Amino acid sequence: MQTVKVRDKFRITLPAEARRRLGIRPGDRLIYDVRRNSVLLMREPESYAEQLAGLHADIWAGVDPVEYVRRERGAWTR
Repeated sequence: MQTVKVRDKFRITLPAEARRRLGIRPGDRLIYDVRRNSVLLMREPESYAEQLAGLHADIWAGVDPVEYVRRERGAWTR
């Protein structure tokens, strides 16, 4: 872990190692999330759809989507 100093107007400089590892360039946009007593910074994806495509594919492996939806809809009428 490294530290950064909060400067005037609450600005910080991302260390060069972090910029290199994340591929951050001038003009890139970051998104942040406050979690309890920490802040998580992430590169904003160019396409959220492409970023999320295939997420948790292992959970749905071997599941027939049509049959799954039929079972779910059937549960609504019970």
